[in-house]
Amino acid sequence: MEQKIEVKKDISTDELEQLGGGELAYIKTLSSEEANEIYPLDDSLPEGISIYALHAADGTQNALTDSMQAALGQALDDELEVASVH
Repeated sequence: MEQKIEVKKDISTDELEQLGGGELAYIKTLSSEEANEIYPLDDSLPEGISIYALHAADGTQNALTDSMQAALGQALDDELEVASVH
């Protein structure tokens, strides 16, 4: 069974907060330094790498990973649609 991830565009952060329902998510790209500051990690992330944070529409963190593909895969596993936030 093949599933397709649909990427929605032109949705503001305020609109995302209103959507919720456990069906919509967004992926935020952070540096490892930013991730160490924002999330209660053990500071073991190597410096200078990109981290991808999968969040529910209401901002709840679902996953942190070191690749966009893994973040998209987690969204697919969780049956979430990913929206692009600019």
